[in-house]
Amino acid sequence: MGSGCSSLSYSSSSTCNATVFSISSSPSSSSSLKLNPSSFLFQNPKTLRNQSPLRCGRSFKMESQKPIFDLEKLDDEFVQKLVYDALVWSSLHGLVVGDKSYQKSGNVPGVGLMHAPIALLPTAFPEAYWKQACNVTPLFNELIDRVSLDGKFLQDSLSRTKKVDVFTSRLLDIHSKMLERNKKEDIRLGLHRFDYMLDEETNSLLQIEMNTISCSFPGLSRLVSQLHQSLLRSYGDQIGIDSERVPINTSTIQFADALAKAWLEYSNPRAVVMVIVQPEERNMYDQHLLSSILREKHNIVVIRKTLAEVEKEGSVQEDETLIVGGQAVAVVYFRSGYTPNDHPSESEWNARLLIEESSAVKCPSIAYHLTGSKKIQQELAKPGVLERFLDNKEDIAKLRKCFAGLWSLDDSEIVKQAIEKPGLFVMKPQREGGGNNIYGDDVRENLLRLQKEGEEGNAAYILMQRIFPKVSNMFLVREGVYHKHQAISELGVYGAYLRSKDEVIVNEQSGYLMRTKIASSDEGGVAAGFGVLDSIYLI
Repeated sequence: MGSGCSSLSYSSSSTCNATVFSISSSPSSSSSLKLNPSSFLFQNPKTLRNQSPLRCGRSFKMESQKPIFDLEKLDDEFVQKLVYDALVWSSLHGLVVGDKSYQKSGNVPGVGLMHAPIALLPTAFPEAYWKQACNVTPLFNELIDRVSLDGKFLQDSLSRTKKVDVFTSRLLDIHSKMLERNKKEDIRLGLHRFDYMLDEETNSLLQIEMNTISCSFPGLSRLVSQLHQSLLRSYGDQIGIDSERVPINTSTIQFADALAKAWLEYSNPRAVVMVIVQPEERNMYDQHLLSSILREKHNIVVIRKTLAEVEKEGSVQEDETLIVGGQAVAVVYFRSGYTPNDHPSESEWNARLLIEESSAVKCPSIAYHLTGSKKIQQELAKPGVLERFLDNKEDIAKLRKCFAGLWSLDDSEIVKQAIEKPGLFVMKPQREGGGNNIYGDDVRENLLRLQKEGEEGNAAYILMQRIFPKVSNMFLVREGVYHKHQAISELGVYGAYLRSKDEVIVNEQSGYLMRTKIASSDEGGVAAGFGVLDSIYLI
């Protein structure tokens, strides 16, 4: 699942020398990565297969790269000039968030604005990996859609999690009611984001998670790319890098266009698009950027409602039309509803059920929402499970090559290894929003606690291979001040998918989000205060 505060699973390179994985080189077993408990020696073969660089099945060797520019050669006066220009550009173009020191900044547009936290210059990223991530996105879009249609798989896979996680249990209850009613979603819209990191230990691009709800920053990420292109056009010669190497990012336009096409499929020109928002939303401008395109380019009316407001103002008519505040709703776009905090009372759960019972296009539907859960991601990584949903062996191999090691806590051997070497794992609960993952010695302590409490609690967590990306010196800008830090980055690739009955109308890679954070910090959510927005510089 996705959120505005999706966390990054990584560590500083100072611990990399302790991390070595034994990985089978065959595509069919890459998802069942096993650690060598005795030696922890990396046994990945040095010889790489010679395939087209656009194919996800290829392993791209990461050569040690020289920095694209030397920060030490940039004096403070020059950097301050860059920062000033970046802040002016951000203010003029809407690269802004609400300032938490202003009480109304999460409710009243235009009150208490400040620039979004940003990297001053783009982050170097190998072009081959960029193409790999883009190329595989339509496959992941299709996978999510197919998994969402298998209600038994979702219910069975999450049955144990349901017993120990109240939030997941409530989502499954709504899903179960839809199955009992044989409720069909003829029009299915997914606005996804697939998050990756470059792992130096395995020389590969590994997926951290699949986000299917509230995939944030399609608006601001496009602006960051444009900001970096602007700065490099002005100062690229002095720095020694080329603005043309920053990929064009059309995330805002493509997401808005997909929403508009879903609205058209609903075939009610008087209906609106409804954005489900949190009561306090300092990241509202990211959302408003999408809404403005819907209004100005597509002439679609957009309304913003909290779940509590939907419960108060909403109803479903006999023909299943969703009415909120007297207006028919064609598309419901969730930018809230991904955490227990978004459901403080029964009103919010009643609203979610009401929306699901209607004929409105849900982005996401309850089935899509559940498909993005960490437990489902772990289930899909098991040998043989992808074959349940996909027929093409080449496509399956491409997807598997992107999987990091993922394990259930029922795997006693992996749990034993995680207790012995907790720095090699991330422990993930069924929670979104940043700041929820468990790292380091806390992994050991929580696993030992669960062993004492009994096996039932295991279902609330999964274990994931910890990814160790390259560390680079970078300028990070917050509240108008730059700091030089050792930093690491995570690439999120957006994907849009729209199907109307048997016809796939949209299935495409839809721009990207780069997030960068200080290497010493485990978590990386931008909205949670851990990271900054960034763009990529192809090398």
